[in-house]
Amino acid sequence: MVSRPVARDDRPSSGRPAKRGKRRGRGWLIALAVLVVLLVGADFGAAAYAEHTISQKARQQLELANDPAVTVHGFPFLTQALSGDYSHITINAQGVAVPPRLRDVDFNADMSDVTAPLSDLTSGNTKSIVIGTLKGEVTIKAADIARQAPLDKIENLKIEPVTEDYVRNGDSGQGETKPTATNENGEPVDTASTGIRVSGNVQIAGQKVEIFCFAMIELDGQKIRLEPKRLQFGNDKETTVVPQAVQDALLPNFNATIDTGAMPFSVTPTSVRVNSGSVTIKGEGKNVAFSGAKPQG
Repeated sequence: MVSRPVARDDRPSSGRPAKRGKRRGRGWLIALAVLVVLLVGADFGAAAYAEHTISQKARQQLELANDPAVTVHGFPFLTQALSGDYSHITINAQGVAVPPRLRDVDFNADMSDVTAPLSDLTSGNTKSIVIGTLKGEVTIKAADIARQAPLDKIENLKIEPVTEDYVRNGDSGQGETKPTATNENGEPVDTASTGIRVSGNVQIAGQKVEIFCFAMIELDGQKIRLEPKRLQFGNDKETTVVPQAVQDALLPNFNATIDTGAMPFSVTPTSVRVNSGSVTIKGEGKNVAFSGAKPQG
């Protein structure tokens, strides 16, 4: 029997080394993905802690029943925390009491260029927090406006926005309402004065009568003044002109002033807007201390 030479197999060997390489590659990718998830999780966790700290301090200073909503914008958070400089923080609070008669004010603060050292923030010390630019928005509801003298003499007070033209000219003007003017970004354009319709029940000759007052509401330094211009009797379906002698007697009941100097952070009012059932005041401040959040009594 003649033996045959064993044929040499020139084919490549089994792919085990290549498979090991692929497995190592996948392992590194998985490890990297896990690291990224952990870093992102740590960043969000640190941001949540900072938001909670600021919220707790804002709750104490504003004397709120519930924590306000605080958002630290921008990612990553940790780079902002390490530098102590934050580009954008917002606070939204409801139920803020402002002495002496406002009990349920909504307050929104949009803060830019905030300086807050990390050591102070982690220890809960917010006294050193300085806000480069603060844009505040305070919304006063009809129930609080009704507590302002002499409006407190009017029962079931309601407010609605109207045009300045209708306030001054009535039906001879261009109409009671018109679309809200907006800027190029679609945002409402606010001004230092605007029209307002105040309605409610008053006692006249022993009878309860519904009356509509058309007035201008405007800024005057740290105050907001309600200047009544004319009155109408009736309801939402039909109104009648009030005789001039009766107007002269009743108009002072709608002449009110609201002092905004005690508002949170004491920002300077820049505009006023009338909504259905509320009035919103906007203001701005520079280099504001966070410790000034508490309304001044």
